[in-house]
Amino acid sequence: MDKNTRKLYELKAEVFRAVAHPLRLAVIDFLKDGEQCVCDIARHIGAQRSNVSRHLAVMLKAGVVEHRKDGLRMIYSLKAPCILNFLSCVTDLLRRRMEQNRAALKGLK
Repeated sequence: MDKNTRKLYELKAEVFRAVAHPLRLAVIDFLKDGEQCVCDIARHIGAQRSNVSRHLAVMLKAGVVEHRKDGLRMIYSLKAPCILNFLSCVTDLLRRRMEQNRAALKGLK
């Protein structure tokens, strides 16, 4: 593998790491309907604002979300809404796995 290809894989892995947390996935799901302030995100997912801000910073660095200031409020939105397609794919994968497991268990007595 050449150096540029390796770097591309490293950058892709960085994005995966940035979303690989249940709280971050909840934030992404909440932002699918449009931009939200940190206070509303924290309230929606039931977490402390400081904790949510740290998670948002990770996703911001990876380019998943973007932000703007509105007075004293920080407003976040999905910079890469295509990430929702990937999450939908994961949901479909989990659904298929569950159906396969259910079918396998059905044969047990």
